[in-house]
This record gives sequence, structure tokens and C-alpha cells, in this order.
Amino acid sequence: MHCTKCRSKAALKLPRHNAAFCPCCFNEFVQDQVVKAVKTQRMFGHEHRILVAVSGGKDSLALWDILLKLGYKADALYVDLGITGYSDRSHDKVRRFADTVATPLGATLHTHTVEKEEGAGIRELAMAAHRPACSTCGTIKRYHFNRAAVEHDYDVMATGHNLDDEAARLLGNVLHWQEEYLDKQSPSLPASVDGFAKKVKPLYRLTERELAAYCVLNKIDYIVDECPMAQGARTLLYKDVLNRLETESPGTKQSFYWKFLDKQNKTTTPQTDMTTKDRALLHPCTACSQPTTGEICSYCKLMARAKREVPH
Repeated sequence: MHCTKCRSKAALKLPRHNAAFCPCCFNEFVQDQVVKAVKTQRMFGHEHRILVAVSGGKDSLALWDILLKLGYKADALYVDLGITGYSDRSHDKVRRFADTVATPLGATLHTHTVEKEEGAGIRELAMAAHRPACSTCGTIKRYHFNRAAVEHDYDVMATGHNLDDEAARLLGNVLHWQEEYLDKQSPSLPASVDGFAKKVKPLYRLTERELAAYCVLNKIDYIVDECPMAQGARTLLYKDVLNRLETESPGTKQSFYWKFLDKQNKTTTPQTDMTTKDRALLHPCTACSQPTTGEICSYCKLMARAKREVPH
């Protein structure tokens, strides 16, 4: 098997592109996909400050690595969830990458420790608030990622969501016909009101397999284990269904999600529409001042319920 680009020995075959690449050309392919994503979705420029949400997994560490190699000013935020064993291992992967790759390039790693700041780990907070663990985790991470981006004056917040993530999310939204979520499923969401950071997903053109290969080829050490709190999550089921379809018909995920984006772009002006809607619906939370549709934001409600149960 020869590299499609340079005709040397290929290391990885990509059926959805009907192509194969050697390590060097594969790295160029990955970077090109991110450059295309940033350009077509108007995510950011080299003059902007970017905050990358890192978890210790392959996607977020690959994203941080790619942005730094492309010359962007990219710092990162790690939220330590206090999951026994798992959080320690994932935090170690993030620190090691920061020390060996990011810091020498002038990047900074910020850390938020849930157990220290919120008074307990995710598992305990979820039990105290009588909420599913994944829901609790999502609420807390979204809150702190946005808060850190705004407070530290970053122009944009980037997450490591890949093509598999976005296709699975789209499938779930379509199956349940969640129109509000479909309206906001975009690789780039604007900073519509004060207190909201612009959010982007530069990896939406790349699959989990491709990002895992990128990490292996570039010697990026990442945590392989699935988060123990994610067991039974519906997203994993949607990913499994899409993987079966992809095996039988390569390019299914790409076609499904990219055609959705094409249709969305042709029929609406998402950023303008969302900005108008957000300005009409959002106002500062009375407890923390971050934007919310209600009097109190979901994070403050969660913490109020949890703190009634969690001893201090």
C-alpha cells in the first residue's frame, strides 16, 4: 500500500477518503483538515487568543498540539473532576503534555479542581443533586470553560469534538427531533451576549480513529480508558450504530454531518439568528452573573441543591 500523496510506503488507510498516507503526509492531512475547518467556519485567526478545553484524552491533546504547531496562541484549561483514579491519570497526561510540548512553546495550562472549588467530586455532587453523573459533569465543565475564557479575556474557546462526536449528537437530536439543539449544532457558535465566549470545534472534519493515529505517530501520551461515569450513555449507542454503518459504507458519518451543515448554511444564517434569539432570551444569573434564560443558571441551581446535601 502506497501513500496517495508521495507514493512512499503508507502507514494508514482512510477508506472514507479512498486514500492512504505515510506518517509525514498523514500529519499534513490532519493539519489541512483543521485549517479548512477554521477557515470555512471563520473560527479564529492567528491574532486571537484561544483557550482549549483539555481532558487528557486523544482529541483534546491532539487539538492543542495541532493549534500550537500551526502557530496559534493556544492555552488550555483542565477541569479535574475528582473521579477516583481516573482524574489522577488524566491530569497526569495533561501535565506531561504541557511540560514537554506546550510550555516550551509559550503556552499556559490552567487547572480547575472541582473537589476543591465545589466541595466534592462529580460522583458525590451528582448523588447529592439527584442528577445523572454525565449531566452534572457537563453542567460544571461548560460553566467553568466559559467562565475561564471570559475572565481571562480569551477570544474563543475550542473543544476537541470530532466527526464521530458530532455525527452521534446529530443522530440523537434527529431521533428525538430536538429542534432547539439542531439549531445550535454548529462547529462555531458566536459570543452572542456579554458573558458568553465564542465556542468552536476545529476537529469536526476528523474521526476518532484518525486522531488516535495522529497521537500515536506524534508520540502524544493520552488516557485510553473511557470515563467510568460515561457507562450507559446514549451517545455511545449512537456511535456504535454509526460505526456499523461506516464499516458497510465508508463516508457515512461524513456525509450525514456535512450535508446537515450544508443544509443549515443554505436555509438559515445560524450566527445571526442565534445572536438575535440569545439577546432576547438571556440575561445575567442573579447568583453568578453568567448568562441564563432563567433567574438562576443551571450551574447555580445544581450547586444549591448539592450543597444542601454535601457536608463542608
